[in-house]
Amino acid sequence: MKAKVYVTLKPSVLDPQGKAIKHSVELLGYNGIDDIRQGKYFEIALESGLNEDNARTEATRMAREILSNPIIEDFRVEIEK
Repeated sequence: MKAKVYVTLKPSVLDPQGKAIKHSVELLGYNGIDDIRQGKYFEIALESGLNEDNARTEATRMAREILSNPIIEDFRVEIEK
C-alpha cells in the first residue's frame, strides 16, 4: 500500500517560485496560463498489513506534523492499494 501526500502553499501565501516558473514557461512560448503554483510530493510505502483507514490516519499525521508547515501550507493525502 502506498500513501501519496501533496503539499502546496495556501492560496493566500505568495508563491515566488511558482511565479518564476510561470514566467519561464511563458518565455518558452506557452500561452493561456493564468497561474502556476508549486508544491511538494511524497510517496510513502506502508506495510502491507495496515488497513486503509489506519494508513490514511498515519499518513495524515505525518503530513500534518512533519511533511508540511500548517501555517503556510495545505496538504492532501491519497491512499493507493
